[in-house]
Amino acid sequence: MAVTDASIRTAEGRGAGPDGDAKPDTNANANPNGTANPNGTATPNGDAKPIEPANPSNAPHTQAPTPTKKTLAPTAQLIGLGLALLATVIWSGNFVIARALHDTIPPVQTAFWRWVIALCAVAPIALPQVRRQWPAIRRHLGYLTVAALLGVTLFNTLIYQAGRSTSATNMAMIAAASPMMIAVFDLVGRRRGEARERLGGRRTAGMIIALAGVVTLVAKGSPAALLELDFATGDLWMLAATATFAGYSALLRRKPADLGGLAFLFMTFALGAVMLLPAYGVSLAVEGGFAPTAGTVGPLLYIGVLSSAVAYFTWNKAIATVGAARAGVIYYLQPVCVALLSPAVLGEAIGVTQVVCMALIVAGVALGAAGGRR
Repeated sequence: MAVTDASIRTAEGRGAGPDGDAKPDTNANANPNGTANPNGTATPNGDAKPIEPANPSNAPHTQAPTPTKKTLAPTAQLIGLGLALLATVIWSGNFVIARALHDTIPPVQTAFWRWVIALCAVAPIALPQVRRQWPAIRRHLGYLTVAALLGVTLFNTLIYQAGRSTSATNMAMIAAASPMMIAVFDLVGRRRGEARERLGGRRTAGMIIALAGVVTLVAKGSPAALLELDFATGDLWMLAATATFAGYSALLRRKPADLGGLAFLFMTFALGAVMLLPAYGVSLAVEGGFAPTAGTVGPLLYIGVLSSAVAYFTWNKAIATVGAARAGVIYYLQPVCVALLSPAVLGEAIGVTQVVCMALIVAGVALGAAGGRR
């Protein structure tokens, strides 16, 4: 909640402490003569006792408590992880749709209409907050623009471009590299003096194992492919999308406190759609439009309402609750969800290499989810 000038003046009038709390009234324990002694009781002659330096050894009960690290309640952790899981499951369908629409709707047009639909979905509940927080939105317009560029304009457009030349399962498995990138960007992007979320040995090992699964997948199980850079074009587009999503997720940790969640969603959706307009115009001129049928409108509604409005809101809340690195561990489960959907929806076969990669990724998730700081 934003701090108004009036509240600041009120706090200053009664003496605001460095943490924003009001200082106690120094006249509360005054004696009848108008003078106060250290313990708030009057001396026999009515004069104040001299103030002596505090001696912890003589007054053990007045020592300040030792600061302890703030920890989340188990219920809050479960809610945060549950929100991350919900977003991950919904986004799994996005990869399947990206592949299903690859020869029906051009990638830029898919992304543009996704965000137009998302704006319409969140506008009724977001606009009141946008109006109330408009001064804060103007102050943080630069931050909102960067977040929109990474999380809206680039991320999903790159996914739909990748869907033209690689499978939905491959896209999801490459996206499993996001948690490691999120953790790295989160650490690198912290301001000096900010508390850092330590990964710990187990979580780091889990991320490395999962990343090994992603590398094996991209290389098609052949180390020679790494040396020859013999990757599918779609795989490279998906790696670029993964990097932009990781940057967006790490950036969420620096979201200004005076920006509400709905106002943040609406503004990033709006700014992202505006930045897509030039590319949308070029796509219409070069590739033409698409026919609005049940086979195109239905998937667009899914990615506009569920994959955008619902999933982004729950993912942002998850990061605000449990942190970017911990929420990122849940994101590793996305390849499993997509692998279960793809054969049924798209008829895509899963090969031995993909099974091995999935095993590596799931093993990394299990180790990382159980990891502390050991």
